[in-house]
Amino acid sequence: MQLKSQQFNPQGGNPLVVLHGLFGAQDNWRSQVLLWAQERHVITMDLRNHGMSPHHEHIDYAAMAADVVTSLDGLGLQQVDLLGHSMGGKVAMQIAFNQPHYLRSLLVADIAPVVYTPRHDAIIAGLKAIDLANLSSRKQALGQLSEYEADPRVCQFLLKSLYRNAAGQFAYRYNLTAIEANYPAISAAPTGQAYTGPTLVLKGSASAYILPQHKADFDALLPQAQLKIMTDCGHWLHAEKPELFCSLVSRFLNKLV
Repeated sequence: MQLKSQQFNPQGGNPLVVLHGLFGAQDNWRSQVLLWAQERHVITMDLRNHGMSPHHEHIDYAAMAADVVTSLDGLGLQQVDLLGHSMGGKVAMQIAFNQPHYLRSLLVADIAPVVYTPRHDAIIAGLKAIDLANLSSRKQALGQLSEYEADPRVCQFLLKSLYRNAAGQFAYRYNLTAIEANYPAISAAPTGQAYTGPTLVLKGSASAYILPQHKADFDALLPQAQLKIMTDCGHWLHAEKPELFCSLVSRFLNKLV
């Protein structure tokens, strides 16, 4: 599958490719990308069933990784620095574990190469509970979703993909049906051989996505990983402290030969 992508500063040298997380889209990274693009070539992508990329009934990390590789080939890119957040981080690791020749380096934001127990049941239920056919405003949707998710920042993030379709009705840009049906595969771990290239792992100090018991998995699969912990941050560390996040990424990339 050829993914919807956008390029910034294409003359800026070795490209940095950015992959969003579950329920996200490449547009969520615009402020960070504009900072990076001052000094390097940056490419953002919408993963399958998200943003402006095609929808498909099947989702797993092998398929999503294949989409990214197909898109890299379509853009004529042979080697990139690959950054992924959350689900996008697992997609990035899947590529690193199976087709490492595409990577100069790997950057993983707040996710481990492990299986996770379900974390989005309430969110999926809340999104399904919104009566899109009779919805009159984004504010109304926010009120309905807040009955299932208490954090207003999470609700605002989830509804960034709410839009009016050609018929004038509200719809989600992500494929909620496919996400729910394939959720066990989204919770699964990426698979393949250890990636031994340069790796940066960024963790939010208040996030429970990377835990001490995951160290053995990182050691086995990403033996060159450098772990940086961002204080006073949760899972959305790139949005909570964008300048620090961008600085840590740039510092790592600038040290690569």
